[in-house]
Amino acid sequence: MAESEFVAWARQCLDRRIDNLPEMDAEVQTWVAAGYAAGAPMDWQFNVEAARAILSRLYPSLLG
Repeated sequence: MAESEFVAWARQCLDRRIDNLPEMDAEVQTWVAAGYAAGAPMDWQFNVEAARAILSRLYPSLLG
């Protein structure tokens, strides 16, 4: 989910450079608010159980 947010932000400011943190923070807050207002759904490709099975070697269980 975070990667898709970063891609959207990058597309919105490819034509300029934001060179100070307060301005960047204001821009991000505006984009986040607009995204929530639009109600853009996430299309999850698999559920938690499938993710755990597929990614088990990357995220080993603490219980064994």
